Amino acid sequence: MNILGKFLCVVLLVSLAACGGGRRGPSAVTVGYGAGPQFGDSQPHAWVGGHPYDHPVHGIDISRYQGNIDWGRVRGSGVSFAFIKATEGADHADPNFRRYWYEAGQARIPRGAYHYFYFCRSGAQQAAWFIANVPRERGAMPPVIDLEWTASKTCPRRPPSDEVLREAKIFKDILHRHYGQRPIIYTTVDFYRDNNLGSWPEEFWLRSVAGHPRIVYPGQPYSFWQYTGTGIVPGVQGNVDLNVFAGGAKQWRLWLSRRLQ
Repeated sequence: MNILGKFLCVVLLVSLAACGGGRRGPSAVTVGYGAGPQFGDSQPHAWVGGHPYDHPVHGIDISRYQGNIDWGRVRGSGVSFAFIKATEGADHADPNFRRYWYEAGQARIPRGAYHYFYFCRSGAQQAAWFIANVPRERGAMPPVIDLEWTASKTCPRRPPSDEVLREAKIFKDILHRHYGQRPIIYTTVDFYRDNNLGSWPEEFWLRSVAGHPRIVYPGQPYSFWQYTGTGIVPGVQGNVDLNVFAGGAKQWRLWLSRRLQ
């Protein structure tokens, strides 16, 4: 490929797989952000209402299913942050959390821990479990509470909205007191709608894999947008969730400076 061809592959927002991602299969695309991050998507989406690739600050969220991660390559690819699964319910801890937490820190990637909320345990029990597993560490991003309807066979409950909000508030208030940072709320479209989460004055991380959050969650401010679960990032095996920060590079630096105390 000549110099002009290589340049076009970098600056195009969505390049065909032949421009460097062909080995990932005919449906894969490589995403270019100028001189910034270079990621891919094994199942690219035709975006409506705005494109995640227009955002300059991208990150990943991971759990044990990502296996061994080469954090140096991850950082080199342009990843600006990582959310790492720590706990679920009141008795499950991700077996890779502590390793990922340490390795991401060594690679100087800003990282935060998230908890998958369970509706068969109280908010207080789950908060105690999270605190037992996640260090209170200077320089960490705020903790995250993942609120979505679970498909778990051991806990198929879908409690009423008032119970959901009550127990989740107990959880986040305990974490706020312990870590000194208000937790970020991760949620999905149906859970957000079913439980009127728009009434909460909290910082949000929104999942929306088929349209821009301004369309899917009209009027809802947010800091992070999870836009695909089929991302491809150098240093991570297989598919990985990709996310963007809602602001530009200057806003990202300001956001970090206020939280990495």
